[in-house]
Amino acid sequence: MSQLNAHLTAAWLSDFAASVAVNADLLTELDRQIGDADHGSNMNRGMQAVAALSADDFADAASHVKKAGMTLVNTVGGASGPLYGTFMLRFAGALGDDGELTTEALGAALRAGLQGILDRGKASVGDKTMVDALTPAVEAFEAASGQGVQAALTAAAQAAASGRDSTIPLVARKGRASYLGERSAGHQDPGATSVTLLIESAARTLG
Repeated sequence: MSQLNAHLTAAWLSDFAASVAVNADLLTELDRQIGDADHGSNMNRGMQAVAALSADDFADAASHVKKAGMTLVNTVGGASGPLYGTFMLRFAGALGDDGELTTEALGAALRAGLQGILDRGKASVGDKTMVDALTPAVEAFEAASGQGVQAALTAAAQAAASGRDSTIPLVARKGRASYLGERSAGHQDPGATSVTLLIESAARTLG
């Protein structure tokens, strides 16, 4: 069983930062097709700043993730900074004290993070946004929570990937892509793609 502390959450977000760096060109290309062509560069800049945070500077996991959220708000442009920042801030607020990482604690944090994005972005499943990957991920985690943290995170990552793929035929109803109308169909949503990387990193590190 993993022990929740700042070093564990730093491992998660550093892994996510590395994944974003590797996939930055892909994220930018996806965003070029239906957005501003800056999702990869923006997320890479923000996550490199998060990865530079030292776990030793934080008393607990919650304070580390809170600082990560504030860092993303301050360094990531466009809608992604506020949305990812809100996710991290709400996640941190629900995480609870350090100690044994349980599915209850992690599930509550993931649900709070999702709710933060829903409150901020006003998007629903089917609108062709990051919500299309994050909502099924959180639901899958909760459904598999009785099997332990690793199994629940694995299920969440698989659900996120399926949600990401489900955005391809959708017509965007929120965000910059919605300006394209029917022309947004046939393209994978960049936000759903990056949030899938986030959940996949969690499955690699938090379990």
